[in-house]
Amino acid sequence: MAVYTEVSLAEAGALMARLGLGELTALTGIRSGIENTNYFADTTGGRYVLTVFERLTPAQLPFYLGLMQHLAARGLPVPGPKADALGTILHTVQGKPAAVVDRLRGTHHLAPDAADCERLGAVLARMHIAAADWPGRQAHLRGLAWWAETAPLIAPHLDAAEAALLDTELAYQQQLAASPAFAELPVGPIHADLFRDNVMFERGPTGAEISGLFDFYFAGVDTWLFDIAVCLNDWCADLATGRLDADRAQALVGAYHRERPLHGTELRLMPALMRAAALRFWISRLWDLHLPRDAALLQAHDPAHFERVLREHIANPWHAVLT
Repeated sequence: MAVYTEVSLAEAGALMARLGLGELTALTGIRSGIENTNYFADTTGGRYVLTVFERLTPAQLPFYLGLMQHLAARGLPVPGPKADALGTILHTVQGKPAAVVDRLRGTHHLAPDAADCERLGAVLARMHIAAADWPGRQAHLRGLAWWAETAPLIAPHLDAAEAALLDTELAYQQQLAASPAFAELPVGPIHADLFRDNVMFERGPTGAEISGLFDFYFAGVDTWLFDIAVCLNDWCADLATGRLDADRAQALVGAYHRERPLHGTELRLMPALMRAAALRFWISRLWDLHLPRDAALLQAHDPAHFERVLREHIANPWHAVLT
C-alpha cells in the first residue's frame, strides 16, 4: 500500500519479537494500493506483512481480523492475524492500530484466463459458505450509504456527462436496494474487494491453484451477489474497453454455482449488482483522485476504467446461463 506512516526498524522489530516471530531482518514498504500502510517484514522466523491502518478505527478492526481468523481456521487460504501471548491480534504501531499476518506464497495472475476465473468462483463460494456462521456483524462501510455520502463531494470535479451518470446510477441503485426483490438476496460477510491483485496463485499437481486471498479490510455484511459482481467486474472485464469477457464470466459464475447454488432472484439481479459494483469503485477512485491524502508512495487508480465498465453494463447487461 502507499506509505503514509513511516515505521522504524526498531519499532517493527520490537513488535515481531513480542509476537514470537523472530528477529527482524528486513522491512520494505509496499507500493501498491492507497488505503493502509503495508510493509513486508522478514524475520529469522518467516516472512510477514505488517499493516498500519490509516482509516479504520480500533472499534471497526476486530470484525476484519476476526473474520480472517475464522476463515483461516476453516481451511480457506487466508492469512490469519498473529497474536501475542495474551491472544491479542490488534496491535499498535506509531500510535495507530496495526496487524501482522503471514506473507502469502505465489504470484498474481493479472491477466486471468477462464481457468483462473473458474478457480476464483469456486473459492469465493466456499468463502461465503465458511463465513455464514461467523458471528461478527458490521456493515459494509463502502456500501450504498457511503456512495450517497461521497457523491456530492466528487460531483464538483466531474463534467456534465459524468455528473449525469453519477446521479442517474445512484438513484437507480437506491431504488433497487429498496425493492422487494433485493430483500430476497442472501446476505453475509463478504470480501468486497477481491480484485486480481488480492489473490495469489501457486503451481500445484493439477496446475495453478489459488494459494491466498488477502486484504479483507473492505469486508462487511452485504449481499453475496455484490461480492460476485465485484469479481466479475475485475476478473472478467477488458481493461481497455470495460467490456465483459463472457467465457471468463461464465466460468466464474458456473464454478460458484456448483459450490453454492444461486437462486432465481440472484440470477435476475446479477446485471444490476454488476452496475452497483462498478459504481462503487468508480466513486472511490474519483474520491482518491480528486481528494487525495499525502503518502510517500501514493499510486491512485484511474477512475475512467470503472466509468467504462458501468456504461458497458448499462448498455449491454450480461446474464449468466447455468445448467
